[in-house]
Amino acid sequence: MFGLVDCNNFYASCERVFNPNLRDKPVVILSNNDGCVIARSNEAKALGIPMGAPTYKFEKIFKQHNIQVFSSNYALYGDMSSRVMNILSNFTPDVEIYSIDESFLEFSGFGNYDMQAYCEKIKYVVEKGTGIPISVGLAPTKALSKIANRIAKKFPEQTKGVFIMKDDAARIKALKWLKIEDVWGIGRQHALRLKKHNIHTAYAFSELPDEWVRKQMSVVGLRLKNELQGRRTLELETPAHKKAIATTRSFDKQYKEFDYIQERVSSFAIKSAEKLRRQGSCCQMVYVFLKTNKFRQDLPQYQNSIVVQTGYPTNSSIDLIKFAVEGLKKIYQPDYYYKKAGVIVMGLVPEDQRQLAFFTAENPKHKQLMQKIDRLNGAYGTGAVRFGSQDLGKVWKMRREHLSQAYTTNLGSIIEVKVGDEESHLKVDG
Repeated sequence: MFGLVDCNNFYASCERVFNPNLRDKPVVILSNNDGCVIARSNEAKALGIPMGAPTYKFEKIFKQHNIQVFSSNYALYGDMSSRVMNILSNFTPDVEIYSIDESFLEFSGFGNYDMQAYCEKIKYVVEKGTGIPISVGLAPTKALSKIANRIAKKFPEQTKGVFIMKDDAARIKALKWLKIEDVWGIGRQHALRLKKHNIHTAYAFSELPDEWVRKQMSVVGLRLKNELQGRRTLELETPAHKKAIATTRSFDKQYKEFDYIQERVSSFAIKSAEKLRRQGSCCQMVYVFLKTNKFRQDLPQYQNSIVVQTGYPTNSSIDLIKFAVEGLKKIYQPDYYYKKAGVIVMGLVPEDQRQLAFFTAENPKHKQLMQKIDRLNGAYGTGAVRFGSQDLGKVWKMRREHLSQAYTTNLGSIIEVKVGDEESHLKVDG
């Protein structure tokens, strides 16, 4: 059996863990630079706040309905996600972290277990240990476990947050209930095509001839059909090394000055280098791009990109800053206002298998230096040690006017609890 554990309204739930006054109140989370809504509590959904709602258009509605608005606090969300996933790993060794708020679990050798009671225990322990509500769905395949989880979340009063697809009758009933556009793996274009052929439910799709599915949707669609029929074709995936690593950001406002953009690109290069080292990889190419704001058609538009060959595999922040700035100088034009930039490192190779060059190579002193910097930043927080090319005042220059505290990752944000008289305080590590 496969299980899918999904954290309910994860971003909003993270905010509520450390601010109980938010419970039962509408909450929305905004994207980078507070541009649009990327997460909503059930109460906010009930008020008709759509996903992707532009902030500036809905500000009056937020105030009118007393909707609590928060900027994305990825440090908090990432740490809370890790806590949930660590707890899940105590219930089965076979866990695939699918996203920041979802994990697939495989229960091999659990034939003698009361899986209803076991899943209820998972739900209790996670919620008790983290404060994050979850839904659990169990089924014979990964695709069916997605549907089982959807049922657990859609009908909380009947399922208590746990639904197990125990037999074929339950499978068929669930497939007839689920709309084709809501099937995991069915994209918008495939959904439109299937509806034109009068396929409106997951069950109707599962009954299509294999030949037709393979012709219209390739072998991927055929695997999905088999999964919906209860035939296991998808396994848990092991973490794979990325083939490219990107660090891109929109600026908090438009900038024209080269010095500012150079600082941003340098910071993006440093972040990419850190990701390379965590993965145990080196890159051989650095891709740099620069863009104006496409929504400001009243201003001159410009975008450009460049690939810089490093000449040798490297994951040194010092080297990647040098190559990224070299590329930026070639594409930067002084007559434009820029809104976004990014650095993508490509041509990745394992750090312990890189091919060394005769005449060019990474400075051997960089490796130990990077290890020391990573260790210090790991111990004292991201940005504790920075490079001279970075802005020492900020990690990312984004507009985050509604940012909550980093309760679990910053000592300065630890919750204070009053004990006894008003002069006595107890600091509690989240």
